[in-house]
Amino acid sequence: MLLASGITSVLSDASISTFANSLTLSASFDPIKPAYWTGLPHHRRTPFSVSPDGKSAYLAYLDTSYAKVYVQQVSVDDFTAVGDAVSVTAYEAAGLVAQNDGFALMATINATSTTDANNAPIVAIIRYTNGTETWRTPLNGPGVHASDGLTCSPDANGDLVYSATAGLYAGYFVVEAYSGDASGHYGDSIQYVDDTGALKTISGASSTFGCSHNTGIGLEAADAAPFASVCAEDQGDIWLNTETQYMSGVKIANENTTNGCSGEPMGGMSGSYSNLALLPSTTTYIFAWQSRGAVDLTLNDWMGSPYTQCSPRWLNHNVAITVMSDKSTLAGKEASSVVGAAEGDTQVNWITYSSTEDHQNVHVAAINSNYSLVTWETLTDPDCQPTPLGCTGTYNGTSFQIVDSAGSKVGNPVVSSAAFVSGDIANVGTDKVCWPYVDMTWDLSAPKSSGAPVTKMSFACASLAGSASGSSSTSASSVVSATSAAASVSSVAAVVSATSSSVQVASSVAGVEVSSSSAVAHTQAASSAIPSSAEVPVASSSIDAVASSSILGASASPTSTQAFSPTFVRPSHTATSTATATGYEDDDVCEWA
Repeated sequence: MLLASGITSVLSDASISTFANSLTLSASFDPIKPAYWTGLPHHRRTPFSVSPDGKSAYLAYLDTSYAKVYVQQVSVDDFTAVGDAVSVTAYEAAGLVAQNDGFALMATINATSTTDANNAPIVAIIRYTNGTETWRTPLNGPGVHASDGLTCSPDANGDLVYSATAGLYAGYFVVEAYSGDASGHYGDSIQYVDDTGALKTISGASSTFGCSHNTGIGLEAADAAPFASVCAEDQGDIWLNTETQYMSGVKIANENTTNGCSGEPMGGMSGSYSNLALLPSTTTYIFAWQSRGAVDLTLNDWMGSPYTQCSPRWLNHNVAITVMSDKSTLAGKEASSVVGAAEGDTQVNWITYSSTEDHQNVHVAAINSNYSLVTWETLTDPDCQPTPLGCTGTYNGTSFQIVDSAGSKVGNPVVSSAAFVSGDIANVGTDKVCWPYVDMTWDLSAPKSSGAPVTKMSFACASLAGSASGSSSTSASSVVSATSAAASVSSVAAVVSATSSSVQVASSVAGVEVSSSSAVAHTQAASSAIPSSAEVPVASSSIDAVASSSILGASASPTSTQAFSPTFVRPSHTATSTATATGYEDDDVCEWA
């Protein structure tokens, strides 16, 4: 069903409610953050969290000075403001945990030391209790794990979680080393802080420099450290790295990558949230990402065996999920590491399977112990390039699909024209999850460095049919039935193989799904013409405050192999060291300077 702005709609097992412009912000907010290398618009994340007792919710957002983060308490009933907002000097709202007496914010801040952090921010957790800052703990920067090499975080692109059972906060975020063997290179770090604000170094759980050029982070709490974690690195894999904190462990997926970029599987810039979820009162986790599929596995010569690289099945992205039986174990099969294998994605549970539509901004949240919500944006007529970056196209709505604890789809997806996801999806009440978004026209047709500042925040909620209690704040202009919307919004075209015509297409009420045997071949153009590590000119990303520009390469179809030459420049908060360290890959493409 197509959901118009301000409508509460029930379709099969999903119900969506919207609260348009319910929250008045204390400062203006820029809803767009440009992607790392292309400048394509991403939703600027607004972390959102609900307290354990369910009585308080908090929203964090960066104001348009790009130097102050506000945290506002929000009513869990109508999503209006409760009291005054707290402001913190910071450059990125990277995670938020609500507590019964306040909140903990993970943000990038200035380092405070005689030893600078390479003129770049560092990451810290800041705890507020009853409106007052009670502690602030840097997770990297001057003096933090100095023997391992010092790091900064021009962009954190991470997440913050908390376990009451363990009494620990965990932050997982991107770092750049500015001393030691890895100086000039990007990795990631997992750090733990206890309830008193003490940074804890936990053997087998803490990490100072893990996955190479991590462009995707997944983190979820557990009863004890290590917490569940997923990383997407730039060497060709997505890992369930709970036990290793490195680019190893259990291989979730093969992905086509290039040094420095990995196809934005967890959202890329301003992503890495609400992609790994624990089903409450169980040990089951669910992970969702956007994938181009994987074919033709080859040896990763730089990493060596058993690491592999692959070509993409499509240039566009589809929605994939996997279920874990516990924080360290996949419920299904691990991704193949067999060099020479023709297919490297047979283990993937596909939620969408299309060669003609792109899917991005993928998220997942547990509604209860039996069901989760998977959500994504759809682009029609996508322009996708061989280098594993984002696609342009015509935004055609955000889909919301219920899946069960085994990862099977339940009912049909609801498609909204207004309520996209731009902040964390959190449990509110019983069998209901809610998230923030900005009431605006979403355009993914071209690069855009910033958006029109707004002073209102909207919220939406999803629940199982029959348990929705939300209300709408605007009247509906139209409601399109699932049958009529299917052709224009939820259709998924058959995947056409250059070497096989054995694809079978099965239709459903809410759309057209592709069903086929595992023998469906990949698109020949993508597999034969795109190397596992295509090279393009070096490009950079932008820090929040600076308006930048980007030029996309010439138009190409989803199966085009035309080169992509982004020119995005990173003008501030830039680490000055670009030295190549022995034992780290040569940074040649897709990495910012």
